[in-house]
Amino acid sequence: MYEILAIAVGGAVGAVARFAVVRSAHSIWGADFPWGVLIANTLGSFLVGLLSVLLVFKLDLPAELRAGILVGVLGAFTTFSTFSLDTLLLIEQGVLIKAAGNVLINVSLCLLFVWAGVLLARQM
Repeated sequence: MYEILAIAVGGAVGAVARFAVVRSAHSIWGADFPWGVLIANTLGSFLVGLLSVLLVFKLDLPAELRAGILVGVLGAFTTFSTFSLDTLLLIEQGVLIKAAGNVLINVSLCLLFVWAGVLLARQM
């Protein structure tokens, strides 16, 4: 039961953080490209790589806390559904190069950043 509560609380934190990142990116760079979701996905990928190794293998934290952070906070912060919707909207607007760029950049950067997080955590 505590694990579910930790995930729920973490999910609220992650969702609000993603909203803040997306809103900030829109105010800085405009809404012509989903920069905020890209930032959240990239940062979240790095953090999930880093924290999965640290929290699971290096630190002796309770399972509830690990789940609250990894599943709750980061699961809500990085959301594939938002990325998918943004890409579909770009396709529907007829900007296929931006849509393809969104897919290529998100997938490439997120894989690179999760790997970087894992490598960094393994050296700690």
